Amino acid sequence: MSTIPTTPPRTRARHRAGPAERRFGYLVAAVVNAVMLYLVNVSPGWEALPFLTRDFPQVLGLVNASIAVGVVANVVYLVRDPQWLRALGDVVTTAVGLAALVSIWQVWPIDLDTAWDLLARWVVGVGVVGSVIAIVVAVVRFVGSVSTDTLPHTGPPPSGASTRHA
Repeated sequence: MSTIPTTPPRTRARHRAGPAERRFGYLVAAVVNAVMLYLVNVSPGWEALPFLTRDFPQVLGLVNASIAVGVVANVVYLVRDPQWLRALGDVVTTAVGLAALVSIWQVWPIDLDTAWDLLARWVVGVGVVGSVIAIVVAVVRFVGSVSTDTLPHTGPPPSGASTRHA
């Protein structure tokens, strides 16, 4: 009786993209965010969206801050992107985004038909809850990555190193 060689089932390993892939992603994200800033503030401007009310300028500062923080974070990641920095950047960018969402919820500069208005409020509410969860996760990732970076080396000594003490 012959056996058919089998390979073990593939496990879902966490794969972090290579530096070139990550940098390309950061560049794309920074450019997209910069274009969004331009579109919202210059041309065509937020006024081009018929569902935004005259109250939108009350939230525009935080919306702009949220987008701008994303640009800055991605430019920083282009230069250096250790996991602790990414986690810290996620805390900051998500916190500013959360502030923008809360402001939008409070001012509600959106005028839609009744059913769409309810859906839009629901989506903003889910965004608020998701942002709070994301901040907690990012803080845990930050603490975990900082603590693993600062732990003393407990493995075997490097080759050629002496373990004798004087």
